[in-house]
Amino acid sequence: MIDDGFESSLSAAEKTLVNSLDTPAKIQAFLDETPYSPEDANRCPLVVLHERLAHCLDGGLFGAAMLRRIGHPPLILDMLPDPGMDDDHVLALFQQKGCWGAVAKSNFSGLRYREPIYRSLRELVMSYFENFFNLHGQKTLRTYTRPINLAAYDRFGWAWRNEGADIIERRLCTLKRIPVLTPAAAAQLSPVDPLAYQAGMLGSNPDGLYQPGPAR
Repeated sequence: MIDDGFESSLSAAEKTLVNSLDTPAKIQAFLDETPYSPEDANRCPLVVLHERLAHCLDGGLFGAAMLRRIGHPPLILDMLPDPGMDDDHVLALFQQKGCWGAVAKSNFSGLRYREPIYRSLRELVMSYFENFFNLHGQKTLRTYTRPINLAAYDRFGWAWRNEGADIIERRLCTLKRIPVLTPAAAAQLSPVDPLAYQAGMLGSNPDGLYQPGPAR
């Protein structure tokens, strides 16, 4: 159960809704039905619930909060491109039978849910590689962070205060980054296949798409 600041702020209808999100797949379905927010401002899980809008970090925090309600620790991980190439992407992590899965909100169809079948976090992260691309069709995933447990940030009310979400965003920027490929390998990457590009963009909100610099 997450802190009382969240639970005590729920209406009866909202309480019924969050109680219905009793599996990772149902949490993901809620996020998939939630419109993607193009705004830079962060929303805590309570505000996501109230406004029914979320971007990547908002969705990661919401996913972590809902996973916590069903018995998982509230873990998130950040996946990152090189600066200026693309947005980062936050995952809410969970484990079943020793394997990792993820819940996520994304403007790209291929960067969302992952079944809990991955034996390591690196395996999980690499499952996103081909679908992590920018508007130039460049594959942009370069690094990821170790997970952080959001229970350590409960004192900031991250589940029910936007200011707490801002604090977590700043913390993510300070974490050590683990490379997923060498610079030489990155230089040899082929562009995204046109059909895969179209599939990844299906249903995206154009206003929320990251605008990269000139193609390298």
